[in-house]
Amino acid sequence: MLQRQGALLRPGFPGLWRAKQGAGGPASPAKVFFDIRSFNGGGNEGWNPLKFTTFTAKHQTLTGKELDERFMKEALREAQKAFDKDEVPVGAVVLCNERIIARAHNLTETLNDPTAHAEMQAITAAAAFTGGKYLEECTFYISVEPCVMCAGALFWSQAGRIVFGASDNKRGFRTAGSPILHPRTRLSEGVMAAEAEYLMKEFFKKKR
Repeated sequence: MLQRQGALLRPGFPGLWRAKQGAGGPASPAKVFFDIRSFNGGGNEGWNPLKFTTFTAKHQTLTGKELDERFMKEALREAQKAFDKDEVPVGAVVLCNERIIARAHNLTETLNDPTAHAEMQAITAAAAFTGGKYLEECTFYISVEPCVMCAGALFWSQAGRIVFGASDNKRGFRTAGSPILHPRTRLSEGVMAAEAEYLMKEFFKKKR
């Protein structure tokens, strides 16, 4: 069992995952497997997955809802990074073939770029990883409902599935009133919405 390293836990966030070293020597992004049976659901025990860019999850015993929550927690960790940089706290991860292949969070202030949303960067990173512009085999986990710009980009990437947490009744893509996502894209919402909303409210509270 790998030892805990530099946990980035915040109040209200679940415990980190323990990892088992794969066969063939020291742990590496390709050899680290997350054993969901060892997840304790709370506390500070476990290994910090943010040390690696990609990992594979053994999740045969998890339900669909539990899987979505498991990967939304990773998106929320990205959102926390944005919060710590004084950026609007939105985070995203991209899952492909049971593996996180991209992580991103808002960097509009850092890069002085109004298009540097978490989703836009996640699309670019995932496309670079797969070597193709179409991401129909990928699932995007996004902490907050994408805006119209990001939904349009997700349309062009032909994202296979989008899962978001908190709704955005002011700037979310659904406020446009017409379909934006690709017709084959599957959409799920409300996964860990309370945690995502909490981060957003805390961010804008300190801005007042």
